[in-house]
Amino acid sequence: MPALKYLTGYPEPLLQQVRQLLADDRLGTVLQRRYPDLHEVRSDRQLYDYTRELKDRFLRQSVPLNKVCYDNRLEVVKHALGTHTAVSRVQGGRLKASREIRVASVFRQAPAAFLRMIVVHELAHLKEAEHNKAFYQLCQHMEPDYMQLEFDTRLYLTELAHRGD
Repeated sequence: MPALKYLTGYPEPLLQQVRQLLADDRLGTVLQRRYPDLHEVRSDRQLYDYTRELKDRFLRQSVPLNKVCYDNRLEVVKHALGTHTAVSRVQGGRLKASREIRVASVFRQAPAAFLRMIVVHELAHLKEAEHNKAFYQLCQHMEPDYMQLEFDTRLYLTELAHRGD
């Protein structure tokens, strides 16, 4: 029985279905059929532009982003798929804040919907720090299918772990 570290907290009948798909080597096929389109956002600059477009569309009044990039160490070091940080420093007599979003590099070659879900998640943290009801409502405002995409992203990561990628 494989460990399903990305699916903790889900009901056992659902986990059993996932285990069966993994045992039959069908999970990857199911996901590929559901999400056939890979994105073209490969570089950090393209990721910044992609994130900025979503931010300008949904969060025009929020704080500006200073940096958006892929991070090779993110999943291993932070146990996260994306992070948002606010770095404050004194510049002259004023305090200057710099906002950064980092996306795990595993999403550099992922289905487009999964990258969008991660970016939406991190952008929502610009307005809502905690994973609460308001946070998830904002995520669903930016991406109506957010909850399904989050679950399917967890399935995708489970498939990658199962294959050893």
